[in-house]
Amino acid sequence: MDIQLKRGLLDVCVLTAIKNDDSYGYKIIKDLKPYVELSESTLYTILKRLEAAKMLTVRSAEHDGRLRKYYHITQAGVGRIEDFKNEWKEVVSIYHFVIKEERHE
Repeated sequence: MDIQLKRGLLDVCVLTAIKNDDSYGYKIIKDLKPYVELSESTLYTILKRLEAAKMLTVRSAEHDGRLRKYYHITQAGVGRIEDFKNEWKEVVSIYHFVIKEERHE
């Protein structure tokens, strides 16, 4: 898969994982596991990129005596999910065109 396409898909997956509730790294990986395999190093790279793009914010809170980072989606992050949904309609349309052409070969 094209690296840029995959990067965009993973960004949207992470944003969707925190859309309804703030979350933390391990839980995000766990929530995404049925859909996509994601390493910790890849997740934290994505989270830093999304934070820099103002699509999420980070807060630290104590949990069992340790500090844990919680991620919260911003309006820009919600907007990116909506943009993805609209863009994906075009991708699906192109996919159906390609499949249709293969059937006629």
